[in-house]
Amino acid sequence: MALYVLYESASGYGLFLAHGIDEIGQNTEAVRSSVSDLNRFGKVVKLAAFSPYESALDALNQCNAVSEGQMTDELRNFLELTLPKVKEGKKPKFSLGVAEPKLGSHIYEVTKIPCQSNEFVLELLRGVRLHFERFIENLKPGDLEKAQLGLGHSYSRAKVKFNVNRVDNMVIQAIFILDTLDKDVNSFSMRVREWYSWHFPELAKIVNDNYLYAKVAKYVEDKSQLSEDNLAGLTDIVGDEDKAKEIIEAAKASMGQDLSPIDLINVKQFAQRVMDLAEYRKKLYDYLVAKMNDIAPNLAALIGEVVGARLISHAGSLTNLAKCPSSTLQILGAEKALFRYFTKSKSSVDSFLMHAFDSFVVCLIGFGEYISHYGLIFHSSFIGRASARNKGRMARYLANKCSIASRIDCFLDKSTTAFGEKLREQVEERLDFYDKGVAPRKNLDVMKSAIETVDGKEDEPTNVNGDANEEPKTEKKKKKKEKRKADDEEEQEKSDVNGSNVEDGTAAKKQKKKKSKDEDMEDLPAVSEGKKKKKKKSRTEDSE
Repeated sequence: MALYVLYESASGYGLFLAHGIDEIGQNTEAVRSSVSDLNRFGKVVKLAAFSPYESALDALNQCNAVSEGQMTDELRNFLELTLPKVKEGKKPKFSLGVAEPKLGSHIYEVTKIPCQSNEFVLELLRGVRLHFERFIENLKPGDLEKAQLGLGHSYSRAKVKFNVNRVDNMVIQAIFILDTLDKDVNSFSMRVREWYSWHFPELAKIVNDNYLYAKVAKYVEDKSQLSEDNLAGLTDIVGDEDKAKEIIEAAKASMGQDLSPIDLINVKQFAQRVMDLAEYRKKLYDYLVAKMNDIAPNLAALIGEVVGARLISHAGSLTNLAKCPSSTLQILGAEKALFRYFTKSKSSVDSFLMHAFDSFVVCLIGFGEYISHYGLIFHSSFIGRASARNKGRMARYLANKCSIASRIDCFLDKSTTAFGEKLREQVEERLDFYDKGVAPRKNLDVMKSAIETVDGKEDEPTNVNGDANEEPKTEKKKKKKEKRKADDEEEQEKSDVNGSNVEDGTAAKKQKKKKSKDEDMEDLPAVSEGKKKKKKKSRTEDSE
């Protein structure tokens, strides 16, 4: 049986014929040794046909299709024209060797060409790749390298650009900057307090907030110039008139030293920088909330935007977080505490390893009294609301729900927060169960209700033309109301015309109904007496 080998190069498709090879003699070691020698390899493998790509864009499309295991129309035409034709009802006397098994299965489904992908075919393709420039006659030296470089750049650029899972990099960078900004703003604000306290030490006790302190320090500057005229400006900054009066009175009796105008200018500029950083931190937080609602809406609805972003950044991506089981997600961020427990004493490590032979995670949960229950999940409000006895249980339950929410966000095509809201309700119910003993709902029922809400939102009709579609509905309602009013008026008129006759008729009907009921009640005991007599007669007959 003849063997054809398909090679996808950066410049086009190449079809090679491996002749003179028996199925029994397909020894990969022999092929491996003969691949490096062109004289020996050229006797076995020869070029059958070559189809170059039309452009760089066509090369990128063909490369994307091959990587996904799909056969394009160009590849199908090339194979049908170059491979020997097979008559109907007969088996082909050749097979096609490919590097990708998915591509081979797709080729066989569409064209019924038998394909194979094994070590022998891969070794042949390795030799073809090594000597490909010598098989093509009109190929100049250096052209293949340029084609490979250009195709590699365009392919990687397209993968990075259109890969949806790479969008979570923005969340990872944003949460890193947010954490660093929190540290920097705190350290800089403390430096402003220390620096300005040499001039106005009483202000630190009156204004506790760092942002407000920097704002007040910039506004006051020299305490000796502070008077009642500045009361309105201080009230606008502080938000409390009594506190503004307290600042003015403290400035009059302050024990701080005087500063030169240059020192006050430097303090003012530094306070302005701290204010700018604090304002940028607020904008960055709003950006993070918007990004989390786009990338992981259910996880954000369940545990919050900041904690959800920290989980994604610690795992590396949303896909990696979705792959983590709930037990791993529970201890994300607590790796140092975990290994600190291991190195504390040798006996604890030995006992832990003995129990951890079957399952690491089960043993981790079993030794929860000594090892930290939670990592980044500890920052959630649910853990803080739980009692000290139930914190570990709550952490395990919350990690379970977070893993479900991350998988929904990663693999669901639609963007919805219905699942996250329902999971949050479940966590609230579990808290009530631990505190008050109220039985929570089952997970199956909650997920069914979430799916129903999502389907209900999709089935709601949307008005494309706005008010134009609402007008005919209101007109129909008005017509129905008018018809009902007309019918009611006609019935009232008829009742007025008939007057007392209608009332007499109804009274007579009621009397007839009562008489019929009385007669029926009188007939019932007579029937029952007849039945009793018949039963007595039958009993006497039986005794005789």
